[in-house]
Amino acid sequence: MSTAPARASGPERGDDALDSYSETVIRVASTVTPHVAAIEMTGTRRSGRFRVGAGSAVLFTEDGYLLTNAHVVAGTQKGRAVFADGSGTDLEMVGADPLSDLAVVRGRAPRVAPAEFGDAESLRVGQLVVAVGNPLGLAGSVTAGVVSGLGRAIPVWAGRNRRVIEDVIQTDAALNAGSSGGALADARSRIVGINTAVAGAGLGLAVPINKTTRRIISALLADGRVRRAYLGVVSTPIRLGPNEVVRTGQREGLRVVEVLPGSPAEKAGLRVGDVLLRASTRPVSNAESLQKLLFADAIGAPMTLVVLRDGHELEITAVPAEMAETG
Repeated sequence: MSTAPARASGPERGDDALDSYSETVIRVASTVTPHVAAIEMTGTRRSGRFRVGAGSAVLFTEDGYLLTNAHVVAGTQKGRAVFADGSGTDLEMVGADPLSDLAVVRGRAPRVAPAEFGDAESLRVGQLVVAVGNPLGLAGSVTAGVVSGLGRAIPVWAGRNRRVIEDVIQTDAALNAGSSGGALADARSRIVGINTAVAGAGLGLAVPINKTTRRIISALLADGRVRRAYLGVVSTPIRLGPNEVVRTGQREGLRVVEVLPGSPAEKAGLRVGDVLLRASTRPVSNAESLQKLLFADAIGAPMTLVVLRDGHELEITAVPAEMAETG
């Protein structure tokens, strides 16, 4: 008498895992894709309108506001968006912030509901993410991958002002030209990032949706720009020595490597070689932690800086000035 061979449990379990993965990606894609539009920004010359740039954008309000990258809409005021269902709308620029690579544009009230924002602070390395955009002009394209790294930084310039886009998300979800401005979503279909760049083969980057970027988005909606304060100091993160850790209660700080002439930092007496420990009572250990304190409400407001100089802690009061947009 013959018997049927036993079915191996390994492949079954593998198939089940693959099915679960596929189901998650399919669910997220079907939820997020309607919120993501292909956009084309145009300029005007004597011969008529011409294409300036193209990418993706994410609908985030019921009355037609979309979030995209500043570099996608740079130098433009008009454009057009087309959603996955084929509906389209003309676009007008609301505001752009090159120093975060975020911009807001507005069309007419859409047929689809807005996307739900999540919080990138909850992401973990290895977590599943799904990217939706229009790479190479292919509307509604979906790729999936994992969070490869967190806390990355992209240096950006606006005029002579250099900043870094903070807490950037690194993912291996494939991103190509046209993906910029598209959505990076978690497994619950919440938008946790705006895809911003392709850094190399198999490497994608996204600006996170978090408290800082929400603040930037609110400023763009209200004023069309982001007002920032500046101190005029260039610094680099350092680890403190054992004695300094005991003395200060901190393991890290920012060593001042340059103080710009005529800047608020110079006027306050900050010196090259000082180690910045705290600003407005908050520990600072990298450029991002200091940048978070330098928004509009810091302009003209005295800011207490605690620095380590020659082995001693000193308190210095600086008054941040408004960062010029150009120049």
